[in-house]
Amino acid sequence: MTWLMHRRSRTICLCLAFITIFLHLLLALVLLSSHHLPCEPPLPPRIHVLRDLALTNTNSAGIRGLAEPPTDTIKKNSSYEDAKKDAKGQVQSLSYKSLSVKKSLESDLLKLEALFDHPLYNTPKPTIPEDDWLLRVKPKVKPSERSSQMWVSASQEDYEDVPWNSSSSSHPPWLRFHLGITRWELYPHLDPKIELLTEQLATNPIVNAVQKSGGTQLKLVMSFPNSGQALLKPMKQERHDETNYNLYYFSDFERHNAEIAAFHLDRILGYRRVPPVVGRLVDVVKEIKDVTSDRKLARTFFTSPVGNVCFYGQCSYYCSTEHAVCGRPRDLEASMAVMLPDISLAGRKSWRSPWRRSYSRSKLAKWETNPDYCSTVKKAPPYNKGTRLVDLIDLVILDFLMSNMDRHHYETFEKFGNKTFLLHLDNGRAFGRHSKDEPSILVPLEQCCRIRRSTWLRLRLLSLSQYHISDVMRASLSRDPLHNVAPLLAEPHLAALSRRLETVLETVSRCQNKRKENGGGEDVIYDDLDHLK
Repeated sequence: MTWLMHRRSRTICLCLAFITIFLHLLLALVLLSSHHLPCEPPLPPRIHVLRDLALTNTNSAGIRGLAEPPTDTIKKNSSYEDAKKDAKGQVQSLSYKSLSVKKSLESDLLKLEALFDHPLYNTPKPTIPEDDWLLRVKPKVKPSERSSQMWVSASQEDYEDVPWNSSSSSHPPWLRFHLGITRWELYPHLDPKIELLTEQLATNPIVNAVQKSGGTQLKLVMSFPNSGQALLKPMKQERHDETNYNLYYFSDFERHNAEIAAFHLDRILGYRRVPPVVGRLVDVVKEIKDVTSDRKLARTFFTSPVGNVCFYGQCSYYCSTEHAVCGRPRDLEASMAVMLPDISLAGRKSWRSPWRRSYSRSKLAKWETNPDYCSTVKKAPPYNKGTRLVDLIDLVILDFLMSNMDRHHYETFEKFGNKTFLLHLDNGRAFGRHSKDEPSILVPLEQCCRIRRSTWLRLRLLSLSQYHISDVMRASLSRDPLHNVAPLLAEPHLAALSRRLETVLETVSRCQNKRKENGGGEDVIYDDLDHLK
């Protein structure tokens, strides 16, 4: 019995010994493995931010620069100090780039100011005769007839009740613009009222919006409390989107930024024949849907699957749910062009362009097959005398610089007959392609070999580095409100302006050489500055 108890006690001791040894071994293994674990200190706050940014999907160019440093730099610089230096370098690079862009724009603005101060843009002009004003304010009449002086809306609701008489201080900007139109230009050079007018187009409350009849694409007439009106063209595609090469010129979308850019380029060229245009962010609901009196337009509003408010109106083309205009979710970029005087006050005549395209996918126009076509045009009125031909060449040069192939008609004010300037209207299909120039637009200049001296001199001025056309155009567009959203023209379009300007000057040079070879004939340069000699 004693032996049995001694044996059992020994067994228990052996088991306890084995358990103790096992526990010690297990503890040793745990300690050994923990000894080889890397000790990484916690990341400082700035490195945490960089790591978070690297994992963030963002569209901001500034943040993207920090979030996506070069891969090899990340592999090599794993320490805190190196990562800190890398981040600091990239922040400085972005700051330098931003500062460089700002300084470049300041330089461009100085070029624009110098250009507009040049004598070619400030030639003295004689006193304007009474008959050369498009509109005149009626003279003061008896109190009983006071209503004939009042420019008022048919509906007084939402409109200012202001008497507009012979005192210009009481006139709203749009009326001052109308009263400043003359036989030779829409507005004078550096006219301060144009800046005031564009500011009101961009900021005035909108009290009504209706669809403009006619045309192939959606356009709205917007009304303001002071009875002024503007033509709205909505954003249909991104600024940098080039026209599809398989599209014909008459199938392209109209561009809101092209209308804005055309106004600025027309002024830079010294023409002043495009009505003032400005960019504006419009609230699709508050400034169109809620105020429209156009029932047909109101029925076309809907909300897209992603929550954007859209509408499409009614027109010949591109007015359907597939081509709807949409806000983001309610803000819509648009061009706002001041309306010209109503045709009941100042009638306009539409002229078919002699170099009009066939608007056919298979047929060619006469000018495309007859190299001597201009000689026929010169024999027919109104191109057989006066300035009409060089007026048209001015328009051709504008269209070539903008790459606008859609110039089938132009208009003039009836009051001035054939002795007046051409209205440069409807430029929405300009600036569609920057990678390709369209030489056919310049055919009238090549065939007629005729150009105004003032135009030719200004083009040469714009080819000089101190007045470079791309730089002054960039500066001018930077003053538009939509520039705060994004530049109105992408840099490739600005570069294309310089390239096309050289083509125009080379064309004039070839014309001059051709005249010399043929022993004279009609001068290439029409001297419209002769009165200054």
